[in-house]
Amino acid sequence: MTTFFAGFFLSLSLILAIGSQNAFVLKQGIKKQHVLLICTICGVSDAILISLGIAGFGAIVNEYPSIEIYARYGGALFLLVYSVLSFKSAFSQRHILKPETGVEKSILKTVAICLAFTWLNPHVYLDTMVLLGSISTQYEGKQVEFGFGAILGSFTFFFSLGYGARLLAPVFQKPKAWQVLEFIVGITMLIIALTLVFG
Repeated sequence: MTTFFAGFFLSLSLILAIGSQNAFVLKQGIKKQHVLLICTICGVSDAILISLGIAGFGAIVNEYPSIEIYARYGGALFLLVYSVLSFKSAFSQRHILKPETGVEKSILKTVAICLAFTWLNPHVYLDTMVLLGSISTQYEGKQVEFGFGAILGSFTFFFSLGYGARLLAPVFQKPKAWQVLEFIVGITMLIIALTLVFG
């Protein structure tokens, strides 16, 4: 059971920091749009990556570093584009400010954006496949238990973030709050993109 909790809390600590994926989940949660679907996609994606890491794929990434390079620049480009869109949304006069009156994105578009935030983010691969994968080797014979703990930690975080964001909904009845959120999201994306390129 100790191994399970080791995986659980390590997974939580790795994804706790606010990032592009977390910012997207938070925004969807506040808007109350496709929250269950988004949280499930993020959790399942992490589960796949954690499983691959524990199965030894982290060693493949270390053997072929070019994979990480392509992921880094591809992810940076995506984040830069999304950053620009967030800034445009923050300063646009046509910005939909209230979640209950906002135009809801189609499920396909929302899923595509969520998948991009997840699978084009090289930090996700580093945290799940490489880091968790390598640490799991310390638990010889208990890697599966460690993996289940890490996967549950991921699901717990995303669902808590997505549905917990609803508590902030009253704050975002104010137009200025949505503009501030969009601006913060834009800054977050921009910083992460620059970190990927120059870090």
